[in-house]
Amino acid sequence: MNTSKQDPLVSVVLVSYNTREHTLKNLAALQAGTVVPIEVIVVDNASTDNSAAAIQHAYPEVRVIQHPTNVGFGNAVNLGASYARGRWILLINPDTEPIGDVIRTLVEFAATHPDHRIYTGRTLRADRTDDGHSVHALPSLWGYVCFATALSSVFRKSPRFNPDELPGLERAIGGEVPAVSGCLLLIDRPFWEQLGGFTPDYFMYSEDIDLSARAREAGARPFLVPDAQLLHVGGAASSTVNKRIMVLRGKTTYVRLRWPSARARTARLLLSAGVLLRALAGKSWREVWRQRATWLAGWPTPAPSPTPTIPAPSLPSPISAAPAQPDTQPANRT
Repeated sequence: MNTSKQDPLVSVVLVSYNTREHTLKNLAALQAGTVVPIEVIVVDNASTDNSAAAIQHAYPEVRVIQHPTNVGFGNAVNLGASYARGRWILLINPDTEPIGDVIRTLVEFAATHPDHRIYTGRTLRADRTDDGHSVHALPSLWGYVCFATALSSVFRKSPRFNPDELPGLERAIGGEVPAVSGCLLLIDRPFWEQLGGFTPDYFMYSEDIDLSARAREAGARPFLVPDAQLLHVGGAASSTVNKRIMVLRGKTTYVRLRWPSARARTARLLLSAGVLLRALAGKSWREVWRQRATWLAGWPTPAPSPTPTIPAPSLPSPISAAPAQPDTQPANRT
């Protein structure tokens, strides 16, 4: 791995949660796939599959931070990024495989287009078609109306009636996008620190949309770099029902934090209507509907968490440990 104890250009931060084999495979691909000086920081969210020990054994140059509780994706990233020494911070899912030198492609584009300040690439299925998960729309009431009425499902390829999935975006061409995914995200470290990283209220999902919204308010223009590509396995740490519930918790947390109360209430009503409509038509959505009290409340206010186990090379002291959430949830983006 082209790591440097002196001057890493990029600090790669991965979050691991019972994804040992995926993470090891990802690290092997990173090792073979880039000429950019990097450091790698893996935050393990209390995995039970011996992930941390396996990673440390296979890649002793990688900094592995073991958290005794599952603190979720964004909070784990915040912890890992607090140790970053690179000019850039790159977030990458462990259940992905780079196609070519993804790091170099992103960094070279960012260096020549610095005004965008936050960047992503394309995440692809095994057949090399775009899975649509690397970029997001910013939430809107119209988008929630389309979800509530199932217009977004009936007219999935329509930019007007399915605005959340950005079906009109030519991902092979790239360009400025509303928001980027934490699955693959490059940001310059001073800007990350200016933004304060991910908002800690999110355990999982929508923390990247929140970050992108705040970045845009600070003058950034998130950008999709089409030649930076990953194969994305997806779903390595979450079931369909569980993932839907977590996505909804992220959405309701976003509107609670960022929208006026009346608008946020309307959004929750529209989300409820959309879930109920789907529950009437599909069995898997019925379980989501049964758990509506959970996701309508969003993620709870985070509580203090135990201190993680952290290697002790002479590096700057980190920020305080991230807050904990229930240990039954996955903690890497899928």
